[in-house]
Amino acid sequence: MKKLYASLMIGAALLASAPAHAVDSTGCGLGSMAWRGSRGRAPQILAATTNGLFGTQTFGITSGTSGCDPNGRVTGGTGKMALAFLENNMEQFAMDAAAGRGETIDTLAGILNVDSEVLGAKAKDNFSVLFANADVDAVDLTLKVMALV
Repeated sequence: MKKLYASLMIGAALLASAPAHAVDSTGCGLGSMAWRGSRGRAPQILAATTNGLFGTQTFGITSGTSGCDPNGRVTGGTGKMALAFLENNMEQFAMDAAAGRGETIDTLAGILNVDSEVLGAKAKDNFSVLFANADVDAVDLTLKVMALV
């Protein structure tokens, strides 16, 4: 039992010390669902620990439950939904972001639970940051948008 606790502590320390660059670094599973919407290291550590201890990610992937898609795409969570939306709407979002308003701004604001006028203004003011070059990828764009809000 002491080895289990020691392993958990080491794992938690590694998770806490590693910078989180992913939109949602805990994946899917019961722990990810329980702490969905929370920010910071502690909720991520708790989610990952819960997922690992109870094997809920494996079960979720196999059964298509707990926020998992059996085809390999992780679903659920604000960051994941924003990423999925931007992957499919990058061109239209670029046009709307340049204008500071539009349907994609409204939809993304709804996903992120922020005011669409504020998001539109921030997207317009930071357009050159969001779309620094022609090869912007959806993950980078999602991270930049989420940093704005």
